[in-house]
Amino acid sequence: MLVAGTVRIRAAFVERSTGELVLGAPKSKAGRRIVGIPQAIVPALREHLNTYVQDEPGALLFPGAKGGALRRSGFNTRTRWVDVVKDMGLPGLHFHDLRHTGNMLAAESGSALKDLMTRMGHDNVRAAMIYQHAVRGADKSITDAIDKHISRADDDEGGSAVVLVPVS
Repeated sequence: MLVAGTVRIRAAFVERSTGELVLGAPKSKAGRRIVGIPQAIVPALREHLNTYVQDEPGALLFPGAKGGALRRSGFNTRTRWVDVVKDMGLPGLHFHDLRHTGNMLAAESGSALKDLMTRMGHDNVRAAMIYQHAVRGADKSITDAIDKHISRADDDEGGSAVVLVPVS
């Protein structure tokens, strides 16, 4: 995982209303995917793996107290989530907000919609487009790129910067 710089998502736990945990395929076909890991978080992941994850095939990356699957109901208590985010000055931050943050950062990269959908595990365009529309500054990036092109043409041509291209 760390050597390849990726994580492969093949299955997901679902906690039923009865409290039963069921391991199965992700919610959609798009949920099965390989996602790149930013190098900036590799040291923290390495420390986590060395501290909490058993060295055996199929070991859970985020195990519960007894080594089994971590239940949603025990997550806040086990991680002291509420206290940690409060100490960070981010009271009210939910764990799932981290997914939204990652999706916003991915959308800000300027990647194509299909690439964002693949990374996010979305199989419908609507969900992924929420992030693209929410990204402020995308139009500014486009405008800046056009400005750069015009400036380069100005420098090269000595004044006549814009070349109009008719659309047929």
